[in-house]
Amino acid sequence: MAGKGARPRLAGIQVSVAATLSLALLATPALAATGGAPTAAGGPPPPDSPSGSPAAGSPSAGALTLLSARATPRKSFYYGFRYPSLRFAIESTQAQNDLQVDVVDGRGAVVRSFYRNDVAPGTELRIRWDGTTGEGRPARNGRYSFRIGPQVAAARKARPTVPSRETVSLDFSLYGYAFPVLGPHDYGGSGAVFGAGRSGHTHQGHDVMARCGTPLIAARGGRVQFAGAHGAAGNYVVVDGKGTALDFMYAHLAEPSPLRTGDLVRTAQPIGIVGDTGSATACHLHFEIWSSPGWYEGGSPIDPLRHLKRWDRYS
Repeated sequence: MAGKGARPRLAGIQVSVAATLSLALLATPALAATGGAPTAAGGPPPPDSPSGSPAAGSPSAGALTLLSARATPRKSFYYGFRYPSLRFAIESTQAQNDLQVDVVDGRGAVVRSFYRNDVAPGTELRIRWDGTTGEGRPARNGRYSFRIGPQVAAARKARPTVPSRETVSLDFSLYGYAFPVLGPHDYGGSGAVFGAGRSGHTHQGHDVMARCGTPLIAARGGRVQFAGAHGAAGNYVVVDGKGTALDFMYAHLAEPSPLRTGDLVRTAQPIGIVGDTGSATACHLHFEIWSSPGWYEGGSPIDPLRHLKRWDRYS
């Protein structure tokens, strides 16, 4: 999205006393004094592996067995820190083998394919998938698996074996968004919800109540549109979501975020810590989602609660 101009008014930030949290949480001091949560250096994630091309002419492969195969991590996020990655080695009755590695969803449908030609037995290969489909779109949330086999349809499929030193594990989960609060939390009372009454306006986000000092992460990676301080919002960050038409706003951070305007941030990357700066009356994250064309660029705030609860279930 285009860069912003003057700092917006931030009409919907104030949180009422009706936003509740347990007394134990309210009374606890911040867990960190300065700087926010640790954060990785700005920059995009490493690129995914090249798809390659099927072998020219007649692809060939012997009878294949997996010597080892492992997919890591078990849970990944689109545009996140770590892409789903496969390491594997084959055993074959043939000296050179043309292989195909498919990413398949929970229904068995292929969403992306990688081709590796003239692979020798015992050679470890690595495939890194960035979470995009063969058409270049972000893949849906869900369970996925790497499937290894020959490019020759009539040849035997690679049959996994469990070696003595390594267990075959090819399944993993991929999600497009992460729940932004890393710690105990609740969704507050009537004053915490989107549309709650405020003096002269309505609440434009949802307040997630959590202990001051609880780490915060990016619900979706992208580019930082704003990082600064405001009388109502306190310390805040706005991220233009990668591959979406949405902007995401995080307010009342205890300390200035380590991120700066223009930085790239990844999904689930630390962005700061929960606080009560600005007009807040309790420790919490004020979270907003804005439709296209963006936050105070002509877009509109939307109720984020159903999204937060969905992300909360799997994060």
